[in-house]
Amino acid sequence: MHVLVIKTSSLGDVVHTLPALTDAAKMIPNIRFDWAVEEAFSEIPSWHPAVEKVIPIAIRRWRKDPVGSLLGTEWKRCKQSLRKGHYDAVIDAQGLLKSAWLARFVRAPRYGYDRDSVRERWATLAYHHQFSVPKEMHAVERIRDLFSQILKYKLPETQGEYSLDQKKFKSSGQLTSSLVFLHGTARDEKLWPESHWKALTKMATSNGYEVLLPWGNSSEQERAKRIASVNASAHILPKLNLRGLATTLLNASGVVGVDTGLGHLAAAFDVPNVSLYGPTYPSLVGTYGKQQVHLQSKKVNKKGQNPEALMAEISPEIVWTNLSTIAQRAK
Repeated sequence: MHVLVIKTSSLGDVVHTLPALTDAAKMIPNIRFDWAVEEAFSEIPSWHPAVEKVIPIAIRRWRKDPVGSLLGTEWKRCKQSLRKGHYDAVIDAQGLLKSAWLARFVRAPRYGYDRDSVRERWATLAYHHQFSVPKEMHAVERIRDLFSQILKYKLPETQGEYSLDQKKFKSSGQLTSSLVFLHGTARDEKLWPESHWKALTKMATSNGYEVLLPWGNSSEQERAKRIASVNASAHILPKLNLRGLATTLLNASGVVGVDTGLGHLAAAFDVPNVSLYGPTYPSLVGTYGKQQVHLQSKKVNKKGQNPEALMAEISPEIVWTNLSTIAQRAK
């Protein structure tokens, strides 16, 4: 059986889809998957053993020049890749207009969420077959449920497994006893105060850990510099690609992060991980897997409220207590 999965973005959403493929591969002998995904995340599906081919999509980039992009050779090649595949099914695991639009180019039965389960209701017009999945479930479990209904197997009762091939990530001079602090996120209201990061850094380094600070843009780089200014055992990493970030996470003793896609990637590697939440709910979109701790602010995010006030309630002391516990347990 040959299935095309459409899950284009974002980083966390792509990672959330992996356990469903693991379930299907265990339940259906010889099943093969191709995967249409945003070019920035195209490496991730290739790390799963059940994925045969990755089709990079560049909707984010094409939106900047929609007319030129749709008339250009790049989109034509992408459309050909979608059309020429001999698929038994195409699963839109995203449920958005953009993913449903891509599904329509595939010459195969199209499957997706029903109107009460999908994220954007108009997307259901693209599907030949629709399935009900409760919205109150965690994102990983929703996708696992969707796949089990479409592919007609009993959903395993055990926790989902990402099954990433860790042999693809070899350490090269990686610091031992390192902790990665994922301080960056796309929304200001998800940020943890810099003063808290500095305090946590002092706690970590005084206990013999090296602190690694990745960054993805100039704002995050400047924040990393300020956090690292507290002592010499905090290191600002060079700008890394996705594989470099994955290798860094895999070889870390533990991770602390706000609600960001890299936290989900750390979870996929079973790295001890403390994730901090304010305006979002870990029961729905929290990191999923082994050795995961979720800490959430009890304050309600109100209009006009200082974004950092929401997250400041989570103290560095409680973060360190949880991180040191799971990091020691994992040794």
